[in-house]
Amino acid sequence: MSDQSPVLAPKRFILKRSSEVARVDESKFKVRYEQELNVGQFEAVKHRDGPALVIAGAGTGKTRTLTYRVARLVEQGVDPKSILLLTFTRRASQEMLRRASALLHDRAAENVSGGTFHSFANITLRHYANLIGYTNDFSILDGGDSQDAINLLRTRMGLATARRRFPKKTTLGTMFSLAVNKLIPLEQVVEENYPHFMDDLGEIIRLSEGYHAYKRKSNAMDYDDLLTNLVLLLETNAPVRQALAKKYRYIMVDEYQDVNRLQARIVTLLSGDDPSRANVMVVGDDAQSIYRFRGAEVENIFEFPSQYPGAVVIPLEENYRSTMPILTLTNHIISMATRRYEKMLYSRHANGEMPQIVCAENEAQQSLYVVEKILEYREMGVSLNDIAVLFRSGYMSFDLELELQRANIPFQKFGGMKFIETSHVKDLTAMLRVLQNPQDAISWYRILLLHDGVGPKTAEKIVQDISDGKVSVKQFSEGVIEGTVPAPFEFAKMPRNVVDLFATLRYVANDRLTPPEKVEHLIEYYKPILRRKYDDHQKREKDIETFQLITERYRSLTSLLSDLSLDPPTESMTEMQESTRDNEILTLSTIHSAKGLEWNSVIITNCLDGRFPSIHAARDPEDLEEERRLMYVAATRAKEHLIITYPTNLYDRESGIVLSKPSRFIDGLVDKELAEGWVIAEE
Repeated sequence: MSDQSPVLAPKRFILKRSSEVARVDESKFKVRYEQELNVGQFEAVKHRDGPALVIAGAGTGKTRTLTYRVARLVEQGVDPKSILLLTFTRRASQEMLRRASALLHDRAAENVSGGTFHSFANITLRHYANLIGYTNDFSILDGGDSQDAINLLRTRMGLATARRRFPKKTTLGTMFSLAVNKLIPLEQVVEENYPHFMDDLGEIIRLSEGYHAYKRKSNAMDYDDLLTNLVLLLETNAPVRQALAKKYRYIMVDEYQDVNRLQARIVTLLSGDDPSRANVMVVGDDAQSIYRFRGAEVENIFEFPSQYPGAVVIPLEENYRSTMPILTLTNHIISMATRRYEKMLYSRHANGEMPQIVCAENEAQQSLYVVEKILEYREMGVSLNDIAVLFRSGYMSFDLELELQRANIPFQKFGGMKFIETSHVKDLTAMLRVLQNPQDAISWYRILLLHDGVGPKTAEKIVQDISDGKVSVKQFSEGVIEGTVPAPFEFAKMPRNVVDLFATLRYVANDRLTPPEKVEHLIEYYKPILRRKYDDHQKREKDIETFQLITERYRSLTSLLSDLSLDPPTESMTEMQESTRDNEILTLSTIHSAKGLEWNSVIITNCLDGRFPSIHAARDPEDLEEERRLMYVAATRAKEHLIITYPTNLYDRESGIVLSKPSRFIDGLVDKELAEGWVIAEE
C-alpha cells in the first residue's frame, strides 16, 4: 500500500545557519566550547542576544547544547538569576544546571531559575495571587482531585443517574482541559471529539462553570489554572509583566514542539514588548511532536520565526545515538511528512546492522518471533536492560506478555498508575491538604468517606457545614482531644470516628510539628483504616513508608504539597522492589512513554496499517501526520539494532475488515525490498 496523498501540499522549512554572528575571542573562556561542541551545537551556544530556534533532531545532544549555553552566558557575566530555563520535568532542568555548574567548576549556574511551566507558574502566583482574586496559600488540585471535584458537582446537579448516559468525570475533565490548553471553546471540543454528547452540551457547559466557581470559592487551582491564571496575571497587570520581563532577561525553553498555546503565550508575555529583540531561545524538533492529545501544538514551533522576526534558526543534525543504517530509515520515514523543517540526520557510525522489517502470519507468530529475537540478542551479549519492545497502544502487548512469561523473561511495562495516584497515598495527601487549606471540599469529602457509617450524603452534609463555618478543626481544644472537655454541640451529631478524625487533625495542625512529624501522626491514625479497607494492605504499607521518607526532606507543608502535585514520585516501593528483583529486565513501552529514552536494541511491533496508524487516524490529515512522527520517534530510540514487525490476517472488529498490509509509514521500504539495503523477512 502506498502512502495516501496529503490533503495539503507539502510545506518544508529549509534551515539556514546564520553567517553574520561576530567572531568572539574564545581564549577568554574557561570552557573550550569550540573544541567540545560540533558546529551546530557551538553556533547555538554562542548565540547570545535576540530570538533563536534550535531544531534539535533525535539524539543530537540538545541537553548538552542547553547546558553549555547556560555555562557560557554565566561566563559572559550574565547574572544567573536573570536566566529562566523552562523544561517539561524538574529533573531535566536540575540536571542541566548541575552539569553547567560542573563545567564552570563552581555552583553559580545553580542560581539559574529552572523548572517546569507549572512549577514556575506556582512560584510566581504564590507572590501575586491576590491580584487575580486568590490568596497566596491556594491549594493545587492534581488530576484525581479535579475529577473528584467534577464528580461531586456532577452528583449535586443530578447528572449522575442510571436513567441517562452522561460523560464520566474523567471524560469531563479531559473536555475541560482540552478547551483550556488549546484555547478553544468547550463547545468545539465536544463537537470535534465527543459528538455523541452534543445533546448534553448545555449541561456540560453549566457543569464547567460550576467547577470553575467551586475552585474560586475553595481557593484552589488545578494544573490548567496555574497556566491560565499566570497568563491572566501577565495580561492584566502590566507592572508585574514588565518586572518579570526585566528580571528574566534570557529565556530558554526545552522541548518546544510539545508546548501548548498557553505555554507559548507565557513565553511571549515574559519576553518583552519587542519580539524581534527578545532573548528567547527555544529548542525542539517538529518531527518529535507527539502529544497533540494533551493539547501540545506543533504549530508553535512552525510559527516561531514569524512570531519573532529575525529569529536565527539553527539545526542540529549530527546524531550521537544511532548507526547510519538506522538513521537512513528514520530519515526516510519523516521525509514523507507534509510539513517539516528540512534536515538530514547523520552519524559518524557509518557501519552497522541493517534494520529489519518482519512480516508474521499472525499476532501469535509475531510474539514468538519477538521472544526469539530477545533471547538471540541476549546471547549476543546485549543486556535485557538495553532491549525495548515498543508499540502504539498498551493493549498491543498483551499477547507478547504471555509469551514472555512462558519464556521466563522478566519485563517491566512502562506506564500504569503513578505512586502519587494510588488511592492510599491520595488518602494521606488529602489529610495534609485540609490542614493547609481548610476549605478544600474535595479533600474533606475523600477522607470522610474513609470512615465507617459515613456515606455520600453524610459526607456532603459535613462538607457543607465546614464550608458554612458551622464546624472546623480549630473548634477542638486540648481538653476535647484529651477527653476532659465535651466536644462542641455540632460534633455530637456526627459519628464518633469522624469526631476522632477532627481531633487528630487538630493535634497535627500544631505549628510546632514539622511536616515529617505531622505525617507520622497521620499514618498512625490511618493504618487501621488502611488494614480494614485493602486486602493487600501489607504491600500498601510499604508505600506509606516511602511516603514518610519523602516528607523528611521538607520543612514546609506548602512546599511538600506543591511538589507532590507538580513533580510527584513515579514509583511505589513495591514497584521498585519488583523491578530490581532481577539484575536484568526487559522494557515494554508505549511509544509515548519511550520518548527521550534509548536502547541498544529496539523492536517495534504491530506496525500494521489500520493499527499504526489506526483506521481512525488515517481519516484525519493532522492525526495521520502525528502518527508518522510517532513512528519516527520509535525508530530513533535504537542505537544498533532495529526491527519493525507486523502481523497479517488480523481482523479489526471496529471496521469489520481483515488487516493485512504493513504500515503506510514503512510500505515504501517493503516495496523497494532490498534495493535500498533493507532486510525484509517473513516469519
